[in-house]
Amino acid sequence: MSARSGLRTLALLTASAVGALTIAGTAAHADSNTDEKVLLKGSTTASYFWDDASGRAGDTGLPASGKPMQKGLAASPSWPLMTEGYVIHDGKKLPFFVGDRGPGVPSNNGVMLDLDGKTFAELTGGTFNMDTLGVDGIGGQGHIKVDYVITKWGDGPGKKNYPVPFSTGAYAEHDDNPAEPPAAGLALPPARESGEWSSGTGAVVASAVAAVGGGVALAGDRVRNLLKG
Repeated sequence: MSARSGLRTLALLTASAVGALTIAGTAAHADSNTDEKVLLKGSTTASYFWDDASGRAGDTGLPASGKPMQKGLAASPSWPLMTEGYVIHDGKKLPFFVGDRGPGVPSNNGVMLDLDGKTFAELTGGTFNMDTLGVDGIGGQGHIKVDYVITKWGDGPGKKNYPVPFSTGAYAEHDDNPAEPPAAGLALPPARESGEWSSGTGAVVASAVAAVGGGVALAGDRVRNLLKG
């Protein structure tokens, strides 16, 4: 191989490595939610429900927000209605918005978020049953630990901070002093999403850089029976 040919091969390998790093870096950037205003992060126990005004399984009517029951509609004992965010469980990340109030008494025991049945099913690997309004395939499990991230506070009454029990009545109070956004870099466990940065991707890129000799500089209390197990 001539010197010119060798240099050209080195340049191509370097460009490939940098291209891979650029793609991976973009994925990492997307997963870090740096384009999203993170207002609150925390962890809690979540239950699930499905109030569609059918009167089944303790259903007491449509959600308090007036929005129809749907996937992604959650109930909170204290956050303002129409607050938005996402939850992470077992590496799975799904969006939610606060469309109802609850759970009631369970919130006194640390159950501070009531997810819709479809979201709960997807997070746990079960199947939401529209006939029973329960989640099949998870052994009757009705509570899970979740990490949550708030990205937008609703405009109405409610506590714009860590959730408190329904019995406190915080859902009816106007909060003009929301929580301070968390410091940058305070990360939650990574979520599995398509196109996401992974250690495997990093290993491939590192190998590519090594292949070109390392000569690359890198910059960088609702009155209803809660569905629970």
